[in-house]
Amino acid sequence: METNKNYLPWILVIGILVVILGAAVVVVLTIQRTTQRVVQPVSEMTSGLSTQVAQILHPTPTILPDPVTIINQIRPLARLETIQYTVEKVITAEIGQTTLPQLFGDRLLFVGHGYVIAGIDLSELRSEDMKFEDGILLFHLPAAEIFVATLDNDKSYVYDRETGVLTHGDINLETTARQAAEDQIRQAALEDGILQQAQTNAETFLSSLLNKLGYSQVSFIYPEK
Repeated sequence: METNKNYLPWILVIGILVVILGAAVVVVLTIQRTTQRVVQPVSEMTSGLSTQVAQILHPTPTILPDPVTIINQIRPLARLETIQYTVEKVITAEIGQTTLPQLFGDRLLFVGHGYVIAGIDLSELRSEDMKFEDGILLFHLPAAEIFVATLDNDKSYVYDRETGVLTHGDINLETTARQAAEDQIRQAALEDGILQQAQTNAETFLSSLLNKLGYSQVSFIYPEK
């Protein structure tokens, strides 16, 4: 009996500790749930605020076309397009690179992706441009020319731009780069012989067409340069 009496205080102490530990667990769980309920609205509010700030700093452009359309000219075309070149040019446009470029300079790297279309303008043909002599059809064709030399805006982009600390950049620099890219694309096609190829393709197409019409021999004549 004395032995049981000696263990009785320890049993009471252990019981009290178990009760205290259980109460502590309940308090911790309650605090955790309360914190989640408090933090979640704050987190949602912070996320929404970040989205609003991003929209302010990087707004989505709104396009408002003028409802009035003015048609300046309408004219018929009779173009025989015989070749298309797809060209990509890298253009560097810069301002203020000689004096303190870190402060006043503006430099951009533009990747221009465009296409050039060439062929023969058949609207220039006259009735006397086709003569049949000695079984040969003499066909006077106008010289090949470039119809279109333009950028593809969906594939052209500014790769990099560096502006000085004391400048916001020239608003016309990208426009200048785009114009230079169009000129370079056109020039590259010319240097690669697009007009000669357009002329050859036109002869091939027209010869096949005229042969089906009964002209077995066709000779093409071009204006003197």
